[in-house]
Amino acid sequence: MQGIKRKLVYVISFEIIAIALSTALLRLLSDSPIGPAGLAAVAASAVAMGWNFVYNLMFEAWESRQPRKGRSLLRRACHVLGFEAGLVLMLVPLFAGVLGVSLLQALVLNAAMIAFFLAYGFLFNLAFDRLFGLPLSAQGKPASEVM
Repeated sequence: MQGIKRKLVYVISFEIIAIALSTALLRLLSDSPIGPAGLAAVAASAVAMGWNFVYNLMFEAWESRQPRKGRSLLRRACHVLGFEAGLVLMLVPLFAGVLGVSLLQALVLNAAMIAFFLAYGFLFNLAFDRLFGLPLSAQGKPASEVM
């Protein structure tokens, strides 16, 4: 499976599984009922996807104006740190409000979610590539062979 179909299957399956696992994690760590935990997980997913889109638009606009082109390790590190910092600023108050916990507890929940998503993202990508095969870009084949 290649092209847009692969990307859609990836995003949809990643988010559905992430919401289910995040709901369980938030419920366990916050001692909240499943309803608020599920709402927090769905809202966090929506915020993360929206922020990802907006942040990357802003980052790429900034990046295009820089005299030095390319993506060094420093630029990549700044990119991910900026993204995560923005996400924390949005999710901590969301978790506090929806789950009825303090801002400090919400910050700890957010830290747990970041750790979870590091592991989940790695394992999901590994499983996805094994199940559906590597994308053409990782096979060294030209994009014209996608169809």
